[in-house]
Amino acid sequence: MTNFILIDRKTDYLLPPSVEEWLTDDHLARFVVEVIDGLNLSSLTRQYAGRGSKAHHPATLLAILVYGYSTGVFSSRKLEMATYDSVAFRYIAAGSHPDHDTLATFRRRFIDELAGLFVQVLEMAREMKLLKMGTVCLDGTKIHANASRHHALWHGHIVKLEAQLEKEVQDLLALAESADTANIPDGMSLPKELKLREDRLAAMAAAKTKIAARAAQRYAQEKAEFDEKMAKRQAKEQATGRKPGGAAPAAPEPGVRDSDQINLTDEESRIMPVSGGGFEQCYNAQAAVDAHTMLVVATTLTQATNDKQQVQPMLKVLKEQAGTLGPVTALIADTGYFSENNVTACEEETVVPLIAVEREDHHPHWSERFTQPAPLKPDATPMQAMKHRLTTMAGRAAYAARKQTVEPVFGIIKSVMGFRQFSLRGLRKVKGEWNLVCLAWNVKRMAVLRPKIG
Repeated sequence: MTNFILIDRKTDYLLPPSVEEWLTDDHLARFVVEVIDGLNLSSLTRQYAGRGSKAHHPATLLAILVYGYSTGVFSSRKLEMATYDSVAFRYIAAGSHPDHDTLATFRRRFIDELAGLFVQVLEMAREMKLLKMGTVCLDGTKIHANASRHHALWHGHIVKLEAQLEKEVQDLLALAESADTANIPDGMSLPKELKLREDRLAAMAAAKTKIAARAAQRYAQEKAEFDEKMAKRQAKEQATGRKPGGAAPAAPEPGVRDSDQINLTDEESRIMPVSGGGFEQCYNAQAAVDAHTMLVVATTLTQATNDKQQVQPMLKVLKEQAGTLGPVTALIADTGYFSENNVTACEEETVVPLIAVEREDHHPHWSERFTQPAPLKPDATPMQAMKHRLTTMAGRAAYAARKQTVEPVFGIIKSVMGFRQFSLRGLRKVKGEWNLVCLAWNVKRMAVLRPKIG
C-alpha cells in the first residue's frame, strides 16, 4: 500500500468538463472576463462586415490581450500558444484558439479605440466605488521603442556617408567602363554593388528630407516661444520703465543641426537618456495616477525627452474626462515638471498644483516635518502660493504621496508585468499600446481593490 496520490491520465471524463470549474472564484482571469463583458464594444463590432468565415468575437480577443498584458505575455505568438497550454487563457478563450495573426491584426486594427475603452474601465471602477477623482500624481517613464538605437542616423553622419558612397559609385562606374582589362574580384557583381549603394543613397536622401521637415517644425515652435518671451519682456519694460534683469533670450537658429537624427526602423521614436545611465531608442510615456487607489486615470505619450511640456497636455486629457470621471482637484509632480507656465495652467483649470521647485534632500532634518512657514501674503502670485504650499506640513505630506503612488505603478508595470518595450511602431500605434498597458494595469489593480471596498 502506497501513501502517494495515484495519477491516472488514461481514464476519460465521465461527464464533459466545465470551463467554470477550471479556475478559482477569485482568479484574475475571471475578473478580466467580467470587466470586458461589461464594456460597450459596439465601436469594434460594427466594423466587422459579416462576410466570409465567422470571426472571433472582439470581447474574446480583447480579454486575451488584457490578461496577457497584465501577466507579462505580449507576443501574439505566445498568446496563441497560451490558449493551448495555460488554463487561465483556455478559460478566457473558452476552448477556442485564435491564431497569432488574428491577435496581431486585432491589436493593430483597433489600436485607436483603446483610448475609449480605457475610459470605460475607469467608469466601471467609479460605479464599483473603487475610484473617486481628486488628487492625481503625474510622472513619466522612458519605454524602449521597437527599434534599436544602432539603426539611428545623425544628419552629420549622413552627409559623411553620402560623400563616401558617391565616391564608391564613381569608382564602380569607372571599373565597369574598364571591365575588359580590370581584374574584378571573383563573385563580385558590379550591377548588384551599384544598386546597393544607389538604394542606400536614396534612403539617406529620404532621411535628410524628413530631418529637414522636423527641423523646420522645431524652428517654428522655438520662434513662437521666443516671440512670446520677447513680447512679455517688452510689456514688462513698458509697465515698469526699466529693462528686465537678466540676459535676453537668444533667438533660435533655423536649419538642420548635425545632431538631428532619425531611426530607420521606427522614425518617430527618439534617442533618450534612461535611468541607470546611457541612451536608448525610446518614447516618453506619461501617466496620471489617482493618489488614493493607484489607478491610472489619464495617459499621454510624447517624443520629447523633457517632462517640462507635459503638464498642459495632461490637464487637457483630465478636463476632457471630467464629465464622466469627475474633476481633478490637485496635481502632484516632481521637479522635472516645474515651470511658471505649468503652475499658471493648473491655476487656470482650478487644479491645485504641487510641483517640486527643486530636488529635496533624501534625509532632511526631522524638525522640517513639524514646522509651518510664515503666513502667505495676500497679493502672492500663483508661483509664490505654490512654493508656500509646499513648505506647509499639509503640503509636504501631500507631496510625499507621489513616491508611493505613481512610481510604484511604473515599477510594477516594468518589473512585475514585464512591459519594457513596445511591440508596435509609430507614435499613433504606440500611444494606443500604452493605453492598453494602463488598461491592463487598472483591471489588475481593480481585482485587488474590489474585496477591500464595499
